[in-house]
Amino acid sequence: QVQLVESGGGLVQPGGSLRLSCAASGRTFSTDAMGWFRQAPGKEREFIASINWIGRSTYYADSVKGRFTISRDIAKNTVYLQMNSLKPEDTAVYYCAARSGGSSIAMTKGEYAYWGQGTQVTVSS
Repeated sequence: QVQLVESGGGLVQPGGSLRLSCAASGRTFSTDAMGWFRQAPGKEREFIASINWIGRSTYYADSVKGRFTISRDIAKNTVYLQMNSLKPEDTAVYYCAARSGGSSIAMTKGEYAYWGQGTQVTVSS
């Protein structure tokens, strides 16, 4: 059974940082791109960042560019999202996702085959 498990969410003050992790099990994603999405209350799930299979190509939504960094450890089957300079509008449930048979970065939900259960990030003073 394939599972993606996010961790690292929590409450942080504006301007603070968090590092999310997403550990995959049940199969390797060493040749697949992975990504992060988020969903705020009452809003659609939106793309945040994607990384290609080997980790040499990344792409970010404009809203997080320059503040968030996606990375991966292929050996650990894990993807990370370093979030700096957090803003209240970054408050959302954050989901990691993995493609199946797709090595290049992807920005739409339909391109991802596997999803984690989500981790809450709240930015508030």
